[in-house]
Amino acid sequence: MEKEKKMEVEKVRVEATRRWVIGVGFWVQGFRLFPWLGVNFFLKDGMGVAASSLQILQASANLPMVAKPLLGLLSDAVPIRGYRRLPYVAIGALLQAISWLAIALWPAISLPVLTIFLLLSNFGASICEVANDAIVAEAGKQTTSSSGSGQLQSFAWMFGSSAGALGNLVGGIALSYFSPKIMFLFFAILLVLQFCTTVAIPESSLQLPKPDTNLSALSSIRKQIKELSCALCMPEIFWSVIWFSVSYAVIPFLLGTMFFYQTEVLRLDSSVIGLSKVFGQVALLAWSVAYNKYFKTTPARKVLSALQFLTALIMLSDVLFVQGVYRNFGIPDSMYTIVFSGLLEGLMLFKVLPFSVLVAKLCPSGCEGSVMAFVMSALALATIISGYLGVALAEFMGVSGGDFSALPTCLLIEAACTVLPLCISSLIKERREKEKKEE
Repeated sequence: MEKEKKMEVEKVRVEATRRWVIGVGFWVQGFRLFPWLGVNFFLKDGMGVAASSLQILQASANLPMVAKPLLGLLSDAVPIRGYRRLPYVAIGALLQAISWLAIALWPAISLPVLTIFLLLSNFGASICEVANDAIVAEAGKQTTSSSGSGQLQSFAWMFGSSAGALGNLVGGIALSYFSPKIMFLFFAILLVLQFCTTVAIPESSLQLPKPDTNLSALSSIRKQIKELSCALCMPEIFWSVIWFSVSYAVIPFLLGTMFFYQTEVLRLDSSVIGLSKVFGQVALLAWSVAYNKYFKTTPARKVLSALQFLTALIMLSDVLFVQGVYRNFGIPDSMYTIVFSGLLEGLMLFKVLPFSVLVAKLCPSGCEGSVMAFVMSALALATIISGYLGVALAEFMGVSGGDFSALPTCLLIEAACTVLPLCISSLIKERREKEKKEE
């Protein structure tokens, strides 16, 4: 009886430590929206960057995220002092802190130098995200009950989205009182605190699967590559990842163009832009809770298809917004921007939660970090392509900082492209219960 009680206490302690590490990791990464809101205004107002250049920089800054599979292999195969997760989180946090400190303190920073530090920051963020995703996948894999499946993913998303909402809310207000460089400095200090916290926690307290110490680093990498290849050759994973990537890549997303339209044409204040992003993060938080409670057992194909269709509807609504239809009905531009623009940005991320849960269920044991890293890399590459397509569409239609007459047509094309992935939703595969039992 005493032994069982001690085991139960130890189990609770391990679970609490895991949730603390996951919560801090995802909260800090979610709060990255705070400095990035400042980057948008710093580029537009401080450096006079055009709308197309802003969107190209936004998309290109995600290039380090494409390296996630390599980082996942490195994290899985090359332990640092015997551990595979927390040391990488600490390294990622340190790289981000150095980047934001440099941007904040560099006098008269040029656009090329700023771009380099933003790339370095996102490289550090990608290291953190790979390690954090692997912790969630490995810890979630140890939860065998159906009721517990997906709970850690939802928990992580709730922390990340709540931090994103807070970051955008505080960021929108801060821009009215402080320069963007003060925001960068504050976030750098926060990253230093994350680094110190992560270093102070021993990874052994998380009780994650231990690496195979009998293999050399090179042999371990080869083993992980083989396991990753085998996992990606599984039809249910391969075709699902293809659909997930295509569902983003085919959309010519007009995020930068809409940002300029809202701030230059409609003259909306930075606090309104911040509140719109807050609404999106709050919606993301509500979705995390709702998914965990109501949609966790719903087939992934139905959930993902519904979210894709809803995204297209919001884009169609933007056409009416740009044409002034809602304004004629007495709905202020600021109100529409806060609700629908925020919801659209949130919807672009809504699909990640059910898809990550699906992949975590399908993923073979031992290569969770590599597979999840590959999925997030595919997402990063798809969003980069989406951003470039948005720039190309705006340029082709003649939409610029001073002429937005063709913007409604661009938004119609954007919505039509968003519907296309629904035609191939059958690619989303789910393993049958019989096959699971046979394995």
